[in-house]
Amino acid sequence: MWWGVAAALLANALYSAGFVLEKRALGGMPAVSVREPARLLRLVLGSPLWIGGSLALAAGFGAQLIVYRTLPIAAAQGIFVSGLVLLLLLSARLLGERTSGRERFAIGAILAALVMVVLSLSQDTDTVGADAPVPLILLVCVPSLAAGPWLYAVAERRARRPHRKPTTGVEYGVALGLLYGVSSLAIKGVSGRLAGLLDRPGAALLGVLGSPYPYLLLFTGVFGLIMSQAALQRCRVSLLVPVCTTVTSVFAAVLGTFAFGEALPGDPVRLALRVAGTVLAVSVLLAMPKHDPPEPPEATDPTGPPSPTTSAKELTAHEP
Repeated sequence: MWWGVAAALLANALYSAGFVLEKRALGGMPAVSVREPARLLRLVLGSPLWIGGSLALAAGFGAQLIVYRTLPIAAAQGIFVSGLVLLLLLSARLLGERTSGRERFAIGAILAALVMVVLSLSQDTDTVGADAPVPLILLVCVPSLAAGPWLYAVAERRARRPHRKPTTGVEYGVALGLLYGVSSLAIKGVSGRLAGLLDRPGAALLGVLGSPYPYLLLFTGVFGLIMSQAALQRCRVSLLVPVCTTVTSVFAAVLGTFAFGEALPGDPVRLALRVAGTVLAVSVLLAMPKHDPPEPPEATDPTGPPSPTTSAKELTAHEP
């Protein structure tokens, strides 16, 4: 179990570094859009900084395979969400992002909620599921695969409205969280199918290819890559990623526990902690601000030269 905890902490560091590097790279690029995926891919693949961030995310994926082999999926999600603290530190240090007091309170409440989930775990009684029935996995995942892109498209339409308020990225984060929640279940399934890789590699690989997991990963990987880059460029990583991570964690912890047969706690106190933590995380997510506050107008010197945007009427008003 301790190997799983170490791997989860390593995955946290890799994911946080990867998102921040990608955000920094995207800040120096022209605006990207999901409606032009070929142009988007051409731009990001031409950036060494972005490639470094994507390699860090890929390495985090590898560490996640180890985590799901040794920890229950609910425990893993609790540790993954603790990585938000590192993400916020990196985004403030390297990107200059600042969160509002309300957002800091919300993120703190999310961390507290997921600490409650972790406290509900027991090494003696919790089991690590290896596989799930294919019809059940499809029943859980297919609606989310449709809901994620649909919600993202709704957020895109709202963002294109004239005179819109600046968005914080909550809608984008929820949409991506649904996709990455499916991805987490697929990674969990792949890790279980690879159990006999060292003894019978051929049979293990055929078992993976004969399951829906690699195809779910392919779908979420392609759509998640394109959707996340546009969202990262427009929104603060210090809010987008915590929302995405919360949705992913709650989705994987609740539905993954059910799908992979990892029983809920039998002890009433531990069961209450797990349920209360999940409800608190979802409640805080729904209450988070949907728009950034407007930026204060720049101070102007009335005795200085007029700015290029000064209207003719304003110039006339200052004439003697």
